[in-house]
Amino acid sequence: MERRRLGRTGHESSVLVYGAAALSEVDQDTADASVQEAVDAGINHVDVAADYGDAELRLAPWMPRLRERIFLATKTGLRDREPAWAQINTSLERLAVDSVDLIQLHAVGDLETLDRVTRPGGALEAALRAQDEGLVRAVGITGHSHTAPATHLEALRRHPFATVLTPLNPALWRIPDYRADYEALVAEVQRQGAGLMTIKTVARRNWPSGSEQSHATWYEPQTDPERIRAAVSWVLAHTEVTGLATPGDVRLLRHVVPAEADRMPVEEAEAVLARDLAYASPFEAMPAGM
Repeated sequence: MERRRLGRTGHESSVLVYGAAALSEVDQDTADASVQEAVDAGINHVDVAADYGDAELRLAPWMPRLRERIFLATKTGLRDREPAWAQINTSLERLAVDSVDLIQLHAVGDLETLDRVTRPGGALEAALRAQDEGLVRAVGITGHSHTAPATHLEALRRHPFATVLTPLNPALWRIPDYRADYEALVAEVQRQGAGLMTIKTVARRNWPSGSEQSHATWYEPQTDPERIRAAVSWVLAHTEVTGLATPGDVRLLRHVVPAEADRMPVEEAEAVLARDLAYASPFEAMPAGM
């Protein structure tokens, strides 16, 4: 699997980042099979979060075998310093590790939330304390919304975050304001030498009202292997991207891995996705709390 340098962290990360949100509600046997699938594929970067149900606990049995071989990232979704500090320590306990490579301020997708986490007494102070005490190597920020790229640009103006995790896919790229915000973010990421990762690569749209949700993702994902291949190919053609987080359902990894290995040209990828008339931003109607 291709690897790309994760900014100034220096880590050569696999371009597929294992999205451990997929482990939120599965049993240990299912989790074990999925992690083994990721390891066998050459994935060396795992992204989890305190908010992902039992995901940290599902990863813990793997740490004696994997910790020295992977870049391990988790997240705190709390906004105030002391609760975030406690949550960071709880994550280390749940993961059964002494430290992680990256702690990320989770779901910071608008300026109001950014103000909360970066103000005196905000969660950023907890993350920096964890870094000072050797519990984490680097501090990053994540978010998902139409305003995430603009918010992350402002975040980088306030603090030199080592990494940014922001959404990107062709449906979002078609929105002129979103594209402009994303391109401005890329320029600042590159100026600072930060690492840029993406999410929502294989999102198709919001779940239609009244429909049965067939996957664990909060959005309806692409399930056709050729469309998944197109979406993965398109995102990885963006050389500024160091990696994309795999979707939050263990069943989709079997399609994303071969998609990375057998990429199609950008023009072909766009044509494949253009034939999906339902393809749209997943942020038109986000669930509460996202």
